[in-house]
Amino acid sequence: MNNLNDPPRWNIQPDPRGRGAGAGAGDGSQWNYALLVPMLGLAAFRWIWTRESQREIQKVQAQYHKDVSTIKSEMEARYRETLTERRRAAAVLELELEKERQRVKGYRQALISQSQQLMEERKQLQQEREALEEDKQRLVQSGAAGAVLHDALEKENDWYRRASDALKELELQLVERQNAFCSLVLPRERRLEMEKNMLLKAVKEPIGAELNLEADLKDIFKKDKHCADLLNMDKRKNGSLMWVYLKYWQLQVSVHKHKRAEDALLRHH
Repeated sequence: MNNLNDPPRWNIQPDPRGRGAGAGAGDGSQWNYALLVPMLGLAAFRWIWTRESQREIQKVQAQYHKDVSTIKSEMEARYRETLTERRRAAAVLELELEKERQRVKGYRQALISQSQQLMEERKQLQQEREALEEDKQRLVQSGAAGAVLHDALEKENDWYRRASDALKELELQLVERQNAFCSLVLPRERRLEMEKNMLLKAVKEPIGAELNLEADLKDIFKKDKHCADLLNMDKRKNGSLMWVYLKYWQLQVSVHKHKRAEDALLRHH
């Protein structure tokens, strides 16, 4: 067994030969070596760990900058592509808008021209009506001839009433048709069905042939695009050309009435 009073000799034991300080104490360097070796190992480890850590940090930083550069390039490319598409779409929309402007301008000019023409015809019919009224007054003042004219006019009253009623009904249909044209809710097929029915009726009824309603209705359906504002609740505020035609037709009916009476009077003589 080991003697506890006599432990084994360690590297860090004092010199057994009892050498003190001075030149004879050189063997005590074993104590310094025992401390120096771990310190050198620790310093070497710290130097290696620091160097490797710096390399890893530099590697991560380089990869980070590369990733950021790649993402930035991709985002810039996408931005340029999106910007190009937006500009292309804006150019197309601007072109379409200009086409619509030119189309509306053409419609407006055609409507103005048509309105002027109808006003001229209305003026001419008014003059004819005034001339017929003068003839009527002269015939009425002539006694017997006046009685004949009166009878002829009475006979034409029934035709005049039927023609006026037909125009009133047509006016209601045109108001509904224009309301369907201006509506954002009613389907287009509904309006087309209304137009078809009005054209068929204009062809079938005698008054339609006498006033040439079919051609005039087609002109209205093609050119009358006028609509009141979105908040409008009065259907009669829609339409423009159709109201000119309605006045023109009513004037035609009045003129036809007197012409038919005049023809009857001439046949009598």
